[in-house]
Amino acid sequence: MKGQESFFDFAAQVGLTKHIGGLDATEALVQLCHIGGGSYVLDVGCGVGVTPCYLAKKHSCRVVGVDILEKMVERSRERAAKENLAYMVEFRVADAQDLPFEDGMFDAVITESVTAFPEDKQRAVNEYARVTKPGGYVGLNESVWLKVPPPPEVVAWAGQDIGAAVQPLTSDEWTGLLETAGLNEIVAKTYAIHTKDETKGILGRYGLAGMLGVMGRTLLLYAKSPAYRMFVKGVRQAGLMPENLEEYFGYGLFVGRKEAN
Repeated sequence: MKGQESFFDFAAQVGLTKHIGGLDATEALVQLCHIGGGSYVLDVGCGVGVTPCYLAKKHSCRVVGVDILEKMVERSRERAAKENLAYMVEFRVADAQDLPFEDGMFDAVITESVTAFPEDKQRAVNEYARVTKPGGYVGLNESVWLKVPPPPEVVAWAGQDIGAAVQPLTSDEWTGLLETAGLNEIVAKTYAIHTKDETKGILGRYGLAGMLGVMGRTLLLYAKSPAYRMFVKGVRQAGLMPENLEEYFGYGLFVGRKEAN
C-alpha cells in the first residue's frame, strides 16, 4: 500500500540491514567473484552501506552501492563519511530491475539478501549481467529453499525474519537465473540457517559500538512510532523459530562469469 512503511523503511531508520550468512558469506562471495585491489564493484541493494565500506577498506576496491530507498542511501553516505571512505565508494538510488549504468562497467556485481525480493528476478539478474564487464562475475548471496514445499510455519518465519515480501528459490532456480542471463562457470553453494551464527554475524559486521547505536535507535523508534510497534507485534505473532527450519530454509552463494570477448 502506498505510503505504508515497510520492513526496509524501519531497517533504514535504525541503521541496520541484515545479510544472511554474515561477514563470512560476504568474504566467500568476494573470493568467488575474484574481487581484489583495483576491482570496480557494484553492490545492488547496499542497505546502509556496510558491504561497500568493507570492500573498500579490506580489499582496496572502488565500489558503487545502489538501493531502492533514499533513506538507505543517506545512511550509506553517512557511514562512508564517518569511515573516511567517500573517495572510494559512492551511492545512488536505483532499482535492481533497471540499473542506471552503461553495459560492461563493473568487474563484479554482487547482491546480498536482495534478489529474493523483486517480482521479476530474471530481469534483475539480466541487469546484473548487462552491467558486468566481459570476463567479470555476478555473485548472489540469497535465501534458498533447501527442500520443497516448505511448511507454512517455515514460510511465516522466513517472512518475518528477512521481510514479508521475500520469495526464496531453490538452488536449481537460482542457478537457472544466472544461466538464462548468459553467465557460465556457475558455482552454487548452499547452507542451512543457524540463528546463533546469524546473531554473531550481525555483531561481527557492525561491531559492539555499532550495535549499541542500532539498539538505541530501535528503542527510540519503538517509543515514537505506532507503525513500528504494530510491525513488532506482527513479528511476535509469527512465533518462535520452527524446529524444522534448518531442514527447509537456508542461504546460498551463486556465482557466474560473463563470457570474455
